[in-house]
Amino acid sequence: MVKIALFQTDILWAGIEANHNNAEKSILSVKEGVDLFVLPEMWSTGFAVEPEGIAEEHDESLLWMKKIAAKTDAAVAGSVAVKQDGRYHNRFFFVKPDGEVAYYDKRHLFTYGGEAERYTAGTERVVVEWRGARFLLQTCYDLRFPCFSRNHSPYYDCILYVASWPSSRRPVWDVLLQARALENQCYVVGVNRVGNDAASQYNGGSVIVSPYGKTIVQAKDDKAEVIIADIDIDKLHAFRKKFPVLEDRDR
Repeated sequence: MVKIALFQTDILWAGIEANHNNAEKSILSVKEGVDLFVLPEMWSTGFAVEPEGIAEEHDESLLWMKKIAAKTDAAVAGSVAVKQDGRYHNRFFFVKPDGEVAYYDKRHLFTYGGEAERYTAGTERVVVEWRGARFLLQTCYDLRFPCFSRNHSPYYDCILYVASWPSSRRPVWDVLLQARALENQCYVVGVNRVGNDAASQYNGGSVIVSPYGKTIVQAKDDKAEVIIADIDIDKLHAFRKKFPVLEDRDR
């Protein structure tokens, strides 16, 4: 079992310190033995398609994530707008308690919203192992592209989608999270924000979906809250052995 806490939160625009404080307060209020805390896309700033003066250059949020991971003996995951070597990246960090960091740069930049004009796309799929489970890191718009997330070597047990997904396209979010779980015979964790920014409104929909396509836990719409559930890796592997869908996939 891996216990995962999803933070469906409002985000103060460009308010890094305030967003850190809000997230820290929420995380430290969780009394259960959580293995993984997951925050939304660009949780420290809001979804900044114009990152100049907003994207982080000094690892503020990464250092915060390291501190929280060490304090809670759990991994902390979520994406941050960063500037590195003159380029901007929508970078999904996965930070372990010992300070080990894995990261994934968003592959599918949201052209419609202008993200592709300023950010540099990633090229590599990233799978992280943590406490007996393998997690594929994905960010928001990646959800629409099943080929990139297809379950193949290195295999994974769970996809993490962190997002700033507008309420106007919420039905797409709900359907595709379920589809990714079914077609890849895996758990899917989707963490979305609530609230507003200058471009969009967000009503959440944070959820964990089972490999059978069933909802394990889901946050209430339009409410900032923490939801927690276990994913059972032994049960998943038994299901794959009994019903080996992945062995029959197109190669």
